Amino acid sequence: MAASIFDKMEEKVALWRSDMAAFVKEHGEHKVSDVTINQVMGGLRGVNGLWCDTSVVPKDQGLIIRGIPMKDLTDLNGVEIFYLLLTGELPTKEEYEEFQIALKIRKFVPHYVWDILKAMPKDSHPMTMLSMAVLSMQKESCFATNYEKGINKTDFWRCTLDDALNIVAKLPSIAAAIYRIRFNKGELIQPDPDMRLAEDFVHMLGIEAPGDEFLSLIKLFLVAHSDHEGGNVSAFTSSVVNSALSDLYYSVSAGFNGLAGPLHGLANQEALKWLLDVMKKFNGTPTKEEIAQEVNETLAAGQVIPGYGHAVLRVVDPRFTAFYNFGKVHFPEDPLFKTVYHIYEVVPDILKKIPKIQNPWPNVDAISGSMLYHYGITEFSYYTVMFALSRSMGLTAQAVMNRAVGTPIVRPKSVTTSWLKSQVIK
Repeated sequence: MAASIFDKMEEKVALWRSDMAAFVKEHGEHKVSDVTINQVMGGLRGVNGLWCDTSVVPKDQGLIIRGIPMKDLTDLNGVEIFYLLLTGELPTKEEYEEFQIALKIRKFVPHYVWDILKAMPKDSHPMTMLSMAVLSMQKESCFATNYEKGINKTDFWRCTLDDALNIVAKLPSIAAAIYRIRFNKGELIQPDPDMRLAEDFVHMLGIEAPGDEFLSLIKLFLVAHSDHEGGNVSAFTSSVVNSALSDLYYSVSAGFNGLAGPLHGLANQEALKWLLDVMKKFNGTPTKEEIAQEVNETLAAGQVIPGYGHAVLRVVDPRFTAFYNFGKVHFPEDPLFKTVYHIYEVVPDILKKIPKIQNPWPNVDAISGSMLYHYGITEFSYYTVMFALSRSMGLTAQAVMNRAVGTPIVRPKSVTTSWLKSQVIK
């Protein structure tokens, strides 16, 4: 019989704690970052000040999850990627089946969540609905309940893992229900206890697509958006809230609120809107010359090209490449997909000529929205809910890791403008 996820994590936690404690004891005073005023005033870009083992994003490679590059993860499903994020290992067949069962038995959502969602204003934003749904279940928190009872801090990770499994297992039902409630798609579709996360989500959405194409896209979507190291807004926000010993219902909801921002999770909507506007202007897929014209006009107006550039990356986002390869296989002649590709052929060369632009390459937002649009999900405001469904795995896995090694509350020191000036004006 395969070990349960709790038994597996028990082994891992002991190793992580021992290794971390010994490392910090020996090298704790070693400096790993010098901070400039530009970095202090510019969102702490490039400051090495966070610890995250679930994934890393080297600027010249892109997403690497637990040591495995994104390009080698595209055939995984949500269950496998969540296990990998939690343990640092891909599951064996037996571990996979056990972990799948652990998620399946937790997937049914308390009825009061549906009452809350249905009672919200009809024009509520889907991300507001998602955040409210997660937060409403806070009373179910294993961590909060046992913390009140005086649980030993060395066992904090156990209840955090329990909360993580419950949240991730229930989110497909919640996300699908939000789609059906908010956009009047009919009665809610009940989860199937025998289906895996991605399959059940597609089932509950009620979207009909040819063959298993849409399901394959959702599997890829879950992998591609699952984690992106610890410094992005949703991950960092969730981590900060979690560091105060707030349970995962509080911290995941907070992370989702950060994800709802136009500069984070809403970015693919901005990119898709721009794509469709360009196609409308040129009555279909534009030529490369027409794209160059539109790009130059957009830049001349002081605007950016949505989906191009990234705070960290300096290469083509491997997630963009994964979605592009999917489109090439399944709908290469789709006018929207052809527009995405033509823009990719034109934009980088134009952006390279602008000195202040460090990364002229496309990120995942340049293409992910067009993938969903192709399969009939045309409700832009829902896209971030699907992003959150995936990102919940990274947020919760990072939280379990932090509880496992006992990281303290996050409390960086802030400084005033006067203090900064005093450092350079003598």
